Amino acid sequence: MKKIILALTTFFALSTGALAAEGGIAWDKAPVKTSDHASLQNGAKLFVNYCLNCHSAAFMRYNRLQDIGFTSEQIKDNLLFTTDKVGETMKAAIDPKQAKEWFGANPPDLTLIARSRAAVGKGSGADYLYTFLRTFYPDEAKATGWNNLAFPNVGMPHVLWELQGQRAPVYEKRMQHGHEVEVPTGWKQLTPGTMTPLQYDQAIGDLVNFLQWMGEPAQNTRVRIGVWVMLFLLVFTVIAWRLNAAYWKDIK
Repeated sequence: MKKIILALTTFFALSTGALAAEGGIAWDKAPVKTSDHASLQNGAKLFVNYCLNCHSAAFMRYNRLQDIGFTSEQIKDNLLFTTDKVGETMKAAIDPKQAKEWFGANPPDLTLIARSRAAVGKGSGADYLYTFLRTFYPDEAKATGWNNLAFPNVGMPHVLWELQGQRAPVYEKRMQHGHEVEVPTGWKQLTPGTMTPLQYDQAIGDLVNFLQWMGEPAQNTRVRIGVWVMLFLLVFTVIAWRLNAAYWKDIK
């Protein structure tokens, strides 16, 4: 139950607190490549294990995961809760009534979370999510014991800390607009996680990649069709131009 509560508060902040990052640090570029099935499959596993306990993806059905290389049997064996079926939508395990009683509101749906964050001069919604999930640090002054550089004073814990370990930001004093300020320039590892820093960054990249794909599963097909349409129009333009020249050649 504790893990469910932690996961709820974490991903609830992703959607309700995204605007707080406007005045924070620069966002890192998310390694989004929605045609990479291995990355998408790993991201889907992370999503099911760490997000789906509390958040639904009401516009995504489990069987749509076949588009990224999963078989029906793999979905049944590894990604479904015991009461779910392959054709059902990805519903949260938490009871909405209980969630509302505990937190005052139901956890937001995450189907479109990567697309809901419009660029604000720093990057895309995927860039925000990628930066947010990698910039937690311990802060004893906070009730949750955690803070975040991308979303300062965030009211949530770091539910993935066992994977990443505990890190503290390293600051450097610099002059900005005539004032001396402390600017984060790196990280100091306090305790190790079950993943190396590189492995954790790759895992978060996969998770964000899946969230980006989930917002529009047909985006790669749309791009491919668009390329063929443009090629067709180009060829047709040449043909039409030559036909037009042939039709008017004897008319003076």
